[in-house]
Amino acid sequence: EKQLEEWIATLRECKVLSEPNVKLLCDKAREVLINESNLPQVSCPVTVCGDVHGQFYDLIELFRIGGEAPDTNYLFMG
Repeated sequence: EKQLEEWIATLRECKVLSEPNVKLLCDKAREVLINESNLPQVSCPVTVCGDVHGQFYDLIELFRIGGEAPDTNYLFMG
């Protein structure tokens, strides 16, 4: 978990992760997403967002303006 937090901090600074670390991060994300329901329960209040089309910097800006997850609930439509 500490390594995961370090990777997230690195990405938030818009710095590059090594390719092996990106692979490990993607594997971890896949594990989480596989266990998620297709119909998630979302607690109110919730911020509904359009598709960010893989634009990482837009996602960071969204979190900067709207608040960090999990302090702010988000529902991404795409």
